[in-house]
Amino acid sequence: MKPTTEERARTVSLVILASIAGAGAMYWLRPVMIPFVLALFISLGLGLAVEFLVTRLKVPRSLALPATVLLGLLALAGVGALINASVQQLAQSAPLYSEQLGQLIERIGDALPIDVEQITGGELQSLSEIPVATVGGLLARTTNAILNTLSQSLLVLIFVLFMVLGGGTGTRPTGTWGEIVHRVQSYLVGKIVISAITGVLVWVTLALLGVPLAMVFGLLAFLLNFIPNVGSLISTLLPLPVVIVSPEVSQTSAIVAIAVPAGIQGLMGNVVEPKLMGDSLDLHPVAILISLIFWGMLWGIVGMLLATPITAVLKILLEKFEGTRPMAELLAGRVDALLGPSEA
Repeated sequence: MKPTTEERARTVSLVILASIAGAGAMYWLRPVMIPFVLALFISLGLGLAVEFLVTRLKVPRSLALPATVLLGLLALAGVGALINASVQQLAQSAPLYSEQLGQLIERIGDALPIDVEQITGGELQSLSEIPVATVGGLLARTTNAILNTLSQSLLVLIFVLFMVLGGGTGTRPTGTWGEIVHRVQSYLVGKIVISAITGVLVWVTLALLGVPLAMVFGLLAFLLNFIPNVGSLISTLLPLPVVIVSPEVSQTSAIVAIAVPAGIQGLMGNVVEPKLMGDSLDLHPVAILISLIFWGMLWGIVGMLLATPITAVLKILLEKFEGTRPMAELLAGRVDALLGPSEA
């Protein structure tokens, strides 16, 4: 017997109330939940690497598991070292950038048809004293949440070790958990490939144009590409401060350094990704945007990175119960599912 409209409305109301209570609990428990959920998705990604070593390269599972964990830790350490060295390099170049910024401000003042110094009392010139090292602070803050959670959190390491090394005998999971693993891993494979290609193209483009920290901006393009829509915009604009104040970059190169990465992001996000991944998660773009805002408010940058796969997992769970199935259909953009046969 199918549920009536009143029963569906009551179920949806209870789910909404439970979601509000759950959101409060997840916000309160975020020091533990963020490392746990992040470790869960990392372990799923590492599980793909383990399966590749075992099935394709015929490596014994007893060797594939620790080798995968070790390579993952080395990769995280390399990323952290790269970011740290690049920010230090930017801080050392701060005096040169400050001089270039002062010259830029002078040119802007000379180009204006009015005497800016008389209006501002010479305050415009004081802008040249802005410490350009804050650009390095911007890069550090952008990656701080990710790096601290990935490479400096002992909880993440412990969770990942237990999840990967305690992953069982190697049989593929079945049932609801098997569906979750399959969808999330398919999403991770496609997203990692697309993000890696995007990051490499951005890095090569900026390096050819002589932009400082080109590798860092490529790395950020890779990481931020996991944040739908917003991440690509942020990664495109991040090189702007360095491009403006860098004396090695001409005006033409500066324009190209913004335009070409923007074109790369648009091409990969709007053409390549839909063809490669399709609608693997079966989520409506509006649902993804709302989840991005919701998880960003709860868990910050890490929440925005994990918003899409978390929402996909919730959708799969909602599909398994008759009362909550309409909400799963709503996340997929099928609004008619909320109506009964007579209302549709």
